[in-house]
Amino acid sequence: MCFQSITSMEPTVCVSMDGYHTLSVPQARERGIEIELIKREDRLAVFLTSAKEPVCFMRLSWPVSLDEEAMLLGDAWERSYGDLVWRRLIEKPLMPWYMMVCENGLTHGFGVETGCASLAHWETDGKTVTLTLIVRNGWEGVRLNGRKLLAATVLCREGQTNETPFEATKAFCHLMCQHPRMPKEPVYGINNWYYAHGVSSEEEILRDADYLKPLVEDEPVRPFVVIDDGWQICHTTCCSGGPWDRSNYRFPDMKALADKIKARGMRPGIWFRPLLTSECYPDECYLERDWENTDPGNMSQRMLDPSHPYVLDKVREMMRGLSAWGYELIKHDLSTFDILGCFGYMIAESMPRRNWHFYDRSLTTAEVVLNFYRALREGAGDDVLILGCNTLSHLSAGIFDMQRIGGDVSDKEWSRAKRLCVNTLAFRLPQHGAFYAVDADCVGITPRIPWEKNVQWMRLLAESHTPMFLSIDVEHVTPNMTADIKKAIQVFLTPAVPSLEPLEWSVITCPERWKTSAGEMSFLWE
Repeated sequence: MCFQSITSMEPTVCVSMDGYHTLSVPQARERGIEIELIKREDRLAVFLTSAKEPVCFMRLSWPVSLDEEAMLLGDAWERSYGDLVWRRLIEKPLMPWYMMVCENGLTHGFGVETGCASLAHWETDGKTVTLTLIVRNGWEGVRLNGRKLLAATVLCREGQTNETPFEATKAFCHLMCQHPRMPKEPVYGINNWYYAHGVSSEEEILRDADYLKPLVEDEPVRPFVVIDDGWQICHTTCCSGGPWDRSNYRFPDMKALADKIKARGMRPGIWFRPLLTSECYPDECYLERDWENTDPGNMSQRMLDPSHPYVLDKVREMMRGLSAWGYELIKHDLSTFDILGCFGYMIAESMPRRNWHFYDRSLTTAEVVLNFYRALREGAGDDVLILGCNTLSHLSAGIFDMQRIGGDVSDKEWSRAKRLCVNTLAFRLPQHGAFYAVDADCVGITPRIPWEKNVQWMRLLAESHTPMFLSIDVEHVTPNMTADIKKAIQVFLTPAVPSLEPLEWSVITCPERWKTSAGEMSFLWE
């Protein structure tokens, strides 16, 4: 392909009101729907206006000519699930948010700016590049009522000679986000999820902190002790919901616990699931769906509708309450599942296709999510670190300090842990520092994972200088394992120019050879 930025080319445009049938621009105009494309330097702003008719999506297509040997890489809607890989053109993959095209030694980027008001994905058959902008409200069309919506801003980057596909993707990620947000210092510490799975107590949290304390006493950067699921008053099954202003008998005083963690020279962090609750809200504040996907033990809990102003006020109040207790890192979880009724890998094809909508039908789903994310930030203030988990990647950028970029690793099966952690870090590492700090998830240190494998993952994570959380079953840690853990922390905190790069990125899903600041390193995952 002789690269020509699609932002300078006139696309073929169509629009759908019902999600199935499409209208051309003249046909849409007859129904009071206007689509406006405005060139802004090297970017193309896509505007949508509709006086009365609902709109589900827009589709823009540009003619191209790709070599049949071209390779393609896209992102994931929220977390990835060990499924990211360079694909052949013949596979015709659907690529959320951006598309990298590697052809004839050059890697070109096609994408949309972060924080857009639509869910965007790319496709190509080699002759046409197609961008779909989903502007649904729930599963129904958005009702703009004459409002002019900036659905997305499209941009491209031409590949440069003598740059690797990884370098090209990293450079393109920096272009897509104009205002990234990053922690001011390295983030590391412990998280109790992978040995406790929600069954924990204040005593266990302090035991973990006491284990970590001598390993970091000489380090100037203080580690976090993150309390995951299990502290909330209504904890019945895994990842139960709120209320979030009180705790259960195993955690008698959350503010006092934060103070005890600080007294040990560490920084307290906490997990919560803001949109699932047992509390009584006005009926209009709940998502009304007949396919609620709650766990059997959570049937008394319901999903809150984040398009409702009252719910957003409560979300801000939740964040202020956790911050007032003294928690300096807040991890919020499962909002994509709670809002959409599915995980990210299901959004495009398997998202429940039943008619449903938000309380505010004038907003796109992406706008509802963005307003929810901004409410979390407003409630926390600027000094509290926010870690988003199960959050939409492109919409999190610039709002959250950190983003969990992969699904949960395993504390039982190394094959799953390898697939989730190594693949995730390899293929979403270009977003680190460009969108936020990427969190490839914990090192689950339990007897069920062979230490000779886990210690390699821990070393790679340390070399990445991305957030490093350890979930340590301290009752089964040997002195040699403790020495390895201390060494990994020292590597992580050693100042270095970020240079980690997978050297087999284009040909293997879990690269074994990596370029690091200390030179090339090899890992034996199998």
